[in-house]
Amino acid sequence: TTQNRVPKGMWVRFPPSALKIMKFLITGGAGYIGSTICSALEDTGHTPVILDSLVTGPREFTRGRIFYQADIADRSALETIFRDHPDIYAVIHCAALIVVPESTEKPYEYYRENVGKSLELFHNLSDLGCKRLVFSSSAAIYDLVEGFMVTEESPVAPTSPYGRTKAIMEMVLRDFCTAYGMRGIALRYFNPIGADPKLRSGIHVPKPSHVLGKLVDTALGKQPEFVITGVDWPTRDGTGLRDYIHVWDLANAHVHAVTHFDEVFERAGNPPDNYLVINLGTGCGVTVREIVDAFQKVYGQQINVREAPPRPGDIAGSYANADKAGKLLGWEATHSIEEGISDALRWGAKRKEILGYE
Repeated sequence: TTQNRVPKGMWVRFPPSALKIMKFLITGGAGYIGSTICSALEDTGHTPVILDSLVTGPREFTRGRIFYQADIADRSALETIFRDHPDIYAVIHCAALIVVPESTEKPYEYYRENVGKSLELFHNLSDLGCKRLVFSSSAAIYDLVEGFMVTEESPVAPTSPYGRTKAIMEMVLRDFCTAYGMRGIALRYFNPIGADPKLRSGIHVPKPSHVLGKLVDTALGKQPEFVITGVDWPTRDGTGLRDYIHVWDLANAHVHAVTHFDEVFERAGNPPDNYLVINLGTGCGVTVREIVDAFQKVYGQQINVREAPPRPGDIAGSYANADKAGKLLGWEATHSIEEGISDALRWGAKRKEILGYE
C-alpha cells in the first residue's frame, strides 16, 4: 500500500492557529465528508454552521450543531443564516450527488443538483457578501494519464455526468472569482475511506458505493460478496488504481484551507483570477486487489470476492501528486490505508447505535 508514492517538496508549516474562534458555513454538513469536516473544525475550536436538505445526509449528524434544513439554492434560507451569523468567515460547499454509475442513469438530477443549484448558491453568496469559498471537487474530472499520477495541471476530461458536474462548477467558480471579487479554492478529492476516528460519523447510506463501504458490508454479511468491477485495466494487476485517503485527513485539509484562507492565497502569489486548485490525496496509488488484500489482513478473515466488467463511468484510475497541498496548505495525509480500514470496520459495528439502522 505504499507503491507509487510521490516524494515531498518544500512544504510550508503554518503555526498553530492563534485566531479567535471562527465560524464557517458547511453545505452538505450532514453528509459523510461534510459531517467529518464539522467535527474537525470543532476539534480545533471553530464553529460549523450546517446547511443541508437531508435528502441524503442523516439528521443524526447535525445533533448539537447549528443546523438549517433547507435547499442550497434557497436564497431566503441563506439570508436567514447570514442574518443570524454575520460573522461567518468562509463557506465550504460539500453538498452534491456523488454516485458515478447513478449519474449515468440520472444525468438530469445530477446536473440540476450539482450544477443548477450550486450556480444559485454561488450567486447568492456573492450577493450576500460572502466572498471566500472552498469547493468540494473531485479527481473524477481528470483524464487518464500515463503512469496514473496527476498534478493540478493534468488534462481534465471527465467520463461521467458526475465528473462533468464538478468540472463545470470549477469553471463557474473561477469565472465568479474573476468577475465578482470572490476567492475560491477547489479541492480535488481522491477516494475517501474510513470514518471519524472518534466514531461521530461515517458512511451512512444503506448501500454505499465506495469500495471500502462495500468491503465492510461484505464482512458484516450485508451483501454476499465483494465485486471487483473491471480486471482488464492497464494497471499492474488489471484492477482499477486509486488514491485512498482517510476521511479525517481530508477533513483536516479543509480546516487548514479555511482557517488560513487569505494566507493560502498569499503563499500562492495572489493569482489574478482569485482561484486555486489543490489535489487532496496521499500520493500513493493502490489497486482494488491491493485494498482487498489489505482489508482481509486487517479484518483477519477472507471475504467472498467476485470479478465483473466495469460499471458505467468507471476509469482505470489515478493517484495524486499532493505537493501543492503541502506547499499551500501546510497539510499532508498522515493516516494509513490500514487505519482507514480499521476505522471503517469500527464504524460499521457502531453505525446502528448512532443512526438506528445498519
